[in-house]
Amino acid sequence: MRFLADENLPGEAVAALEQAGHDVVWVRTAAPGSKDEIILAWAVREGRVLITFDKDFGELAWRAGLPASSGIILFRLPMPVAAKVGAVIAARIGERSDWDGHFSVIEPGRIRMRRLAAH
Repeated sequence: MRFLADENLPGEAVAALEQAGHDVVWVRTAAPGSKDEIILAWAVREGRVLITFDKDFGELAWRAGLPASSGIILFRLPMPVAAKVGAVIAARIGERSDWDGHFSVIEPGRIRMRRLAAH
């Protein structure tokens, strides 16, 4: 899958996703300091699923009418120890393959998904 990793995603998680065969662009190295609206537009433009710990993207997605061609995965997990963070995040993402077209929240023990509007 194609992902856009927000700046707040640990580098270990980005590396683990790449090692799992995903196409990942990390905001921290590609465009640090970008505003949330710019990041969201970037994800839509490139057909990437945004991965973030930032709860603000939920409201932004609904207000902006984020199209179903994109998606957002919001992690609401306690941060694992640094040595395991990449493996934990990659494993949780690997649990499904239908992230695009949804606003998803990954929590301990469950995943909530809500379909985005089709444009």
